[in-house]
Amino acid sequence: MGIVKVIEVIASSEKSFDDATKNAVKEAAKSVKNIRSVYIKEMKAHVSGDAITSYAVNAKISFEKDS
Repeated sequence: MGIVKVIEVIASSEKSFDDATKNAVKEAAKSVKNIRSVYIKEMKAHVSGDAITSYAVNAKISFEKDS
């Protein structure tokens, strides 16, 4: 196994925390290869009135560095 690096990504969704996590991985995969795991460091929801309007995650994404 090579070097494993970690980046921190903030992503959001109007649907769910799960969807926000998927968005984080999808966006990171555009510029980072060999993603191995995602760790959700923090979750936050925005509220308007009595309803949740969006979900956000602060995710740590681990990837293996090419040799």
